[in-house]
Amino acid sequence: MHMKKTFSLLASLLLAGWLTAAPKIEQVEPLCWWTGMQTPLTIMFHGEDLKDAQVSVQQVVNGKVMRGACHGLVPGKQHNAESPNYLFVDFGVFQPGTYRITLKKGNKKATYDYSIASRREDSRKRSSFTSADVIYLIMSDRFVDGDESNNSTKDTREKADKSNVNGRWGGDIQGIINSFDHIAKLGCTAIWPTPMLGDDEEAWSYHGYACSDYYHIDPRYGSNALYAQMVQKAHEKGLKILMDMVPNHCGAAHWWMKDLPYQDWINQFPEFTNTNNVFTANYDINASEYDRKLSNRGWFDKPMPDMNLENPDLLKYFQQWAIWWIEYANLDGLRVDTYPYIERQPGAEWLAAIRKEYPDINIVGECWTRPAPAVAYWQSGTKNFDGFDSNLPTVMDFPTEEAIRQALENDGNYWGGGLTKVYDALTMDYMYADVNKLLTFLGNHDMSRIRDAVKDKDIRRVKLAYVLLATMRGIPQVLYGDEYAMTSENKEDPNNHSYLRAPLPQGEQVTGEMRDMYDFQSRLFNWRKDEPVLHSGKTMHFHARNNTYAFFRYNGKEAVFVFANASEEPRTIPTATYAEILDRYNTKGFNPLTGEQIDLSRKDIEIKGLSTLIVKLAK
Repeated sequence: MHMKKTFSLLASLLLAGWLTAAPKIEQVEPLCWWTGMQTPLTIMFHGEDLKDAQVSVQQVVNGKVMRGACHGLVPGKQHNAESPNYLFVDFGVFQPGTYRITLKKGNKKATYDYSIASRREDSRKRSSFTSADVIYLIMSDRFVDGDESNNSTKDTREKADKSNVNGRWGGDIQGIINSFDHIAKLGCTAIWPTPMLGDDEEAWSYHGYACSDYYHIDPRYGSNALYAQMVQKAHEKGLKILMDMVPNHCGAAHWWMKDLPYQDWINQFPEFTNTNNVFTANYDINASEYDRKLSNRGWFDKPMPDMNLENPDLLKYFQQWAIWWIEYANLDGLRVDTYPYIERQPGAEWLAAIRKEYPDINIVGECWTRPAPAVAYWQSGTKNFDGFDSNLPTVMDFPTEEAIRQALENDGNYWGGGLTKVYDALTMDYMYADVNKLLTFLGNHDMSRIRDAVKDKDIRRVKLAYVLLATMRGIPQVLYGDEYAMTSENKEDPNNHSYLRAPLPQGEQVTGEMRDMYDFQSRLFNWRKDEPVLHSGKTMHFHARNNTYAFFRYNGKEAVFVFANASEEPRTIPTATYAEILDRYNTKGFNPLTGEQIDLSRKDIEIKGLSTLIVKLAK
């Protein structure tokens, strides 16, 4: 009997403790919201003992909590996670204002003031990047250090160390703002910085692809407010900003890794299991289920847990996250890292939600594979055999990047070599739903620089490559520093990407050769800005001969003729070969880069080795 009373008393005390436990709110995401959104609002609350908390809302006016019913922000369905420290709550959003959200358990409560703003006018109709743009890719930490005071902070683990090739070097948002004129004068019209969200890994945090906080800019780059200012100032300069997003994986240092909402919030294994990097398994009719699962569920790297977008709460979280940043910062588009590694159908649903909110927004996905059919599969609108549509408008054109590099890495004096590679790459254009929504490039932050890739690091070969990039179909992208023909090769550690991510040369570091390359690209890309035929014109090309390649970009009014000679010997342009299209235009045109008058009816036009000729033609 005595024992029974003891247990009864203990149970009563425990129950009383539970009833009076004070919920504690530590994270609230998304940080705020807007009226007029297509996307319903679900707030994720995280803190101590939030399970089964009662939710109520009161409006706050001039710092005073209003009594009575609240009609501006109305709580709806709520549900717990597996962890007792999470609560997901749906809200109806009706009026802008500040609202005090109360989570109550027993006679204890926790409060949070939540902001609802009016949506920016015409936000839904925002324009985006197109084939009329040239994108400038920045490795954020390695670009320009505009504010040395934030290179190391008390709230982040890895401190700046410019002596460590794998360490943080101090590039930041202010450095990008300070470089707007440099970028705009180059003729670029859009900027893609690598991720700037929190990345609190102990080492290698500079690359930003191991996110530790999806809603806050890493303080070593600046702040959310400064990021939004960057976008605004970019718009004032006629520049667009793309945000680099990583829904496939987070960082091991993310705060939720210490307390997952659900055990399947990430894909887990008894021991570390790497992705097989074979994302072709998504559509390979002969693929094993083992390979399919490993492709989507394996971890990208040890410090990068793989997110499971098949969890509906996580999918909703990522949908809101992307939309929140577009709305908050007034972004012009997105780049999505490692897109095919995401669970296929949830990935398509993620993009569908974004495009429903912003019908005209462009989103480019990294689909790093070389066969054109494998890349085309991921572009929205492709008539795939299995009916799958990714909802991804733009894909990165890795096949053409590889073709240009291979064409210029040697003399190409063999069957199928040289510029034949480029010709062959473009013969696969029929595979794509929209060739004008291919992101074309010569290199990025994950591969050797273009100058290192061409034979003898010959600047003439680099210029030839850039003429191809600027005049072929698609959306050109330039890697920062390539406007100076930077090199990056490190023979002792050739696979370490950190070496190619050197800072942009400044002041006296800029040599005469660098200025010459910058001036060349500037003339090229600024001319391209005002040439609609290069943005949306058709392509007619002619089989490569003697390591030369010729093509026309054309429409009903005008044409641009491009002739590339990758041989070291001079070549005579076989103008008679092009009669079927030349006959549609006045053969007397001009070279837009030099102003030189060119008559393509002549049969003796000679072009020097390792050079190009561009001729603008009209009816």
